Amino acid sequence: MTTFNRSTYRRLNQLNQIPSVWEGDRRLLSANVESNYDGQKECIVWVDGSQGVVRAMDLVGAEAGPEAIVRTLLRAMEYPQGPVKPGRPQKIVVRDREIQFYLRGILQDLGIAIEYVPSLPLIDELFREFEEDQNSQPPNLPPQYAGHLMILAEEVWRNTPWEVLEEHEIISIEINKWDIQNLYVSILGMLGKEYGILLYRSLDSLKQFRASVIQQQESSIEQLEESFLKQDCLFITFEKIEDFFEEYEDEDLDLADLPLSEIEPNFGNIHPLEGLRASLFEEEALTVFVALTALNRFLRQHRRRLSANNIPKITSNYRITLPQESENNQIVSIKVATMPELTEELWEMARVDSFTDLDLDDEDDEDDEDDEDDLSPDLRDDLIPTDSFVSIGMASWEMIDDLQTHLPNFQLSANIQKSGDGFPIILIQTSRPKAITLIEQIEASEGLEGIFFNPGEDPFEEENYDLGILQTKNGEMYLFGEFMQDDPIHKEARRKWDSRTKKTKGYCGLLIARGLKGASKGNPQLSDMMALFEAKALSSKDCSLGTLQRVLQLDWD
Repeated sequence: MTTFNRSTYRRLNQLNQIPSVWEGDRRLLSANVESNYDGQKECIVWVDGSQGVVRAMDLVGAEAGPEAIVRTLLRAMEYPQGPVKPGRPQKIVVRDREIQFYLRGILQDLGIAIEYVPSLPLIDELFREFEEDQNSQPPNLPPQYAGHLMILAEEVWRNTPWEVLEEHEIISIEINKWDIQNLYVSILGMLGKEYGILLYRSLDSLKQFRASVIQQQESSIEQLEESFLKQDCLFITFEKIEDFFEEYEDEDLDLADLPLSEIEPNFGNIHPLEGLRASLFEEEALTVFVALTALNRFLRQHRRRLSANNIPKITSNYRITLPQESENNQIVSIKVATMPELTEELWEMARVDSFTDLDLDDEDDEDDEDDEDDLSPDLRDDLIPTDSFVSIGMASWEMIDDLQTHLPNFQLSANIQKSGDGFPIILIQTSRPKAITLIEQIEASEGLEGIFFNPGEDPFEEENYDLGILQTKNGEMYLFGEFMQDDPIHKEARRKWDSRTKKTKGYCGLLIARGLKGASKGNPQLSDMMALFEAKALSSKDCSLGTLQRVLQLDWD
């Protein structure tokens, strides 16, 4: 049995011995008590029976050994909580024989009597109050509406509003009930980092928060947190279920790549005077129920129009029946509308700020241009994410028709002749955030001009390659793949590519998809597609690069 060091005994013996009896125990807590322990939890407590105060308390895992109760006792002696002084008790009483015998062995040199008693009235009362307090806590959602809200949350996730609406593209929901006239909806998720819906109770709160975030981009975490807590809104957010955390522990993980079974919705409220509350009361739950029901209908009805670059003015009216569990099973009339003027105002707010944040230095710019002239790179490799899945193939003409309806970023000429078995494409599949960045970079380069394969060689390994290259309309060339020329699979893929591009009169495309993890990797579904860019199938002679060589196993030049 482990005992204290002699120096510890000497230190404890220097404490004043208090003429009091302490109760000590460890007890299993109910499963609804929140803690950092995944398994069963136990609470260790030491109470001064003479003064009626708790001197120390600890929460430990049920697997913790008897040493844990001694550690808490030591703190009760030397560093007690509450308005009491350090000291040793004259007597300790416990209700567990094993704990009694263990403490006798540890404390035998401290002059403390250790006795067994069948019950500990002070601790019994303490735990009774503790359990009552836990049971009196309201649930996160009113039980009568929890099921309805979870179904609506699943529908929101399937509707993927973040694929058509950015945070600044605001939707108004007119309710005129429960002391709420309008809610202003901001969708989170376009960047692939946080997914959810914010339901602001006022336009002032929405504008103030967006302005504060823009102004405080370089501010401390404390300042950003303060701005966050000044919002006045209801919310629903989506997170990974904890059981799947270890499997998908990845900074680049996009929740949209996970199946619905691994996603957990959370509801709550933020108010400047209340702070953050991860729960809804009855009226709030009904408000969210009505808002999400109306929003889901609005998204289904107008998805195509909402996907436009400049959202038009759209207004729809809905009649929504409240859940049967509500006091009055009534029908509520709801008006949902886009807010193009506010959307433009918020966009300008962010855009102007991004320009004012630039620190331009003409002299440095000239130096950069000189450096670029010296390097004169012909081929870049900084466009396609390094962990992407890249494939040479084709999309059936039926899928092309579906993509034209589904994709907001669909760039394909209407005069392309639909001949052959399908449209030749290069597929780039990566995570949603990286796909968004890739799409934005291509659009910033004025679009895609051409796709071609250029010969390359590695003089060190004596290997020959087909280098897949994208050419943007601003003249830049980007490497998207390195394929061994003698690989039979690649040979067949190139043969089909050349044949298909002849049948389409030289037209081809770049298809960008999300879903790098999970079942859709290498086999993206329609819902995973994010953009299709038209290009011309060029020949290496058209671009006059010649045979490129690998330099130091890093770059092609």
